[in-house]
Amino acid sequence: MSVSIGIIGTGWVGSSVAISTLHSGVCTELLLYDLREEVAAGDAMDLSHGASFYPPASVRTASIKEMRRCNAVVVTAGRGGRPNESRLDLLKDNAATVRSIGQTFAGYEGLLVVVTNPVDVLTHVIREASGLPAARVIGTGTMLDTARLRQRLGEELRIDPRSVHAQVVGEHGDSEVVLWSGARAGGTPLRQWPGWSAEREAAIATEVRTAAYEIIRRKGATNHAIGLVTAALLKWALRGDRRVITVSRVHEDIEGVRDVALSLPVVVTPRGAEQVIVPEMTKEERAALQRSAAVLRRAIESVNG
Repeated sequence: MSVSIGIIGTGWVGSSVAISTLHSGVCTELLLYDLREEVAAGDAMDLSHGASFYPPASVRTASIKEMRRCNAVVVTAGRGGRPNESRLDLLKDNAATVRSIGQTFAGYEGLLVVVTNPVDVLTHVIREASGLPAARVIGTGTMLDTARLRQRLGEELRIDPRSVHAQVVGEHGDSEVVLWSGARAGGTPLRQWPGWSAEREAAIATEVRTAAYEIIRRKGATNHAIGLVTAALLKWALRGDRRVITVSRVHEDIEGVRDVALSLPVVVTPRGAEQVIVPEMTKEERAALQRSAAVLRRAIESVNG
């Protein structure tokens, strides 16, 4: 079956999404676009030269309008974060870019996957601009934060991160919420794991929340992990695996969250982030999620105002 994926923006993140997507084998055609036409063309050439090392797929540049025929389009356009800058600090610079892209995809029948930060607010912006159903505009959200949490817990417990089941919900950013109460390792509640100390939880949550800032301080951008995350999201969605993952979408009314894009566990399918799964939360975790939604609501209003 022919599967076409487009990537808008071929900077650090877009290039990592591209190579990870090709290695995943999810598409037979990969289309690239960047305002810097020569950069996009160079990336297409470079990736094509590695065709012997990934499943069969063609790679070339295309216009944004041509990408309307793709099964999924990934938006990575916009500038990245700077040292000591929060994701919400990026909002003013990136909102106009993403809104324009969203308008181009009015009536589009595929999936729009938003990676550009601040991803939750921009998922809301692009959904509003495109007029598409909320389920078909998906932000990568806290899928990366959840992966970071599982990696860190696996390291702490000395087990494979894939044996850790723990989630980060809310904003992909400073107000994100780790659901410690539901965390499991090998089916055992984390807080019952031999030798586990709940005192480590605050420190680990901080490490996860500030991981991007540490990477940006050292190398100027985060790109490899988000590339892998996005490729996995595309593969699981387009193949119809029905994975439950923490990604961002606009929620009309759930857990006190109204008309805000943030991450909760959802079932992803070729039709998008369809089924929202509300996890068990303590009273404190639910309140923290609602505070995160309030942070995002204020950011959305600052753009719309």
